[in-house]
Amino acid sequence: MLRERAGAGSVTLELPEGARVRDALDSLSDLAEGIPLVMAVNREYATEEQVLGAGDELALIPPVSGGAPWARVSAEPLSLDALAARVRDPRAGAVVTFAGVTREVDRLEYEAYAEMAEERMGAIAAEAAARHGLCSAAVEHRVGEVPLSEPSVIVAVSAPHRGEAFAGAREIIDRVKAEAPIWKKEIEGASGRWVEGAPPPPPR
Repeated sequence: MLRERAGAGSVTLELPEGARVRDALDSLSDLAEGIPLVMAVNREYATEEQVLGAGDELALIPPVSGGAPWARVSAEPLSLDALAARVRDPRAGAVVTFAGVTREVDRLEYEAYAEMAEERMGAIAAEAAARHGLCSAAVEHRVGEVPLSEPSVIVAVSAPHRGEAFAGAREIIDRVKAEAPIWKKEIEGASGRWVEGAPPPPPR
């Protein structure tokens, strides 16, 4: 949405020394009008009081759609079997998988701040693994066009018991939808609309 308004994928800001996130947001107020936003600084959510430095990478984040933990954003079709293979573990008595698929419209179009999305999804998977005692966790999200009935996001976890596996998988998908900077547009025929989301969570 913001890129469409700006007519470019990025802009350069010139701010005085000691400027804070709120100053950057104020300088972009015309571009961001009507959209609740937070800012990420160097791929981490930031408060409005955070001081900025020369060369910082800033990202405006609109409402989002929506073993070693593994996370990836990919333009290729997703494979639940391949993801499940990543979480196999001799300690695991349960493997739970989840696939979120396109429904009711011709296709979905996803966009992402891919570098930050992968880091955020990886952190979510790691935190879920620690909280629920998972053996391993993996999550993958697709970008670009996703036709009807194809998966746009997949999750796989393994754990000693099914209760922990179900709980861990549920936490990962719920938090990825709420926290990862990924957005979707529903396409029906020749028309499309961006799906409204909720504001990203405040920095932890």
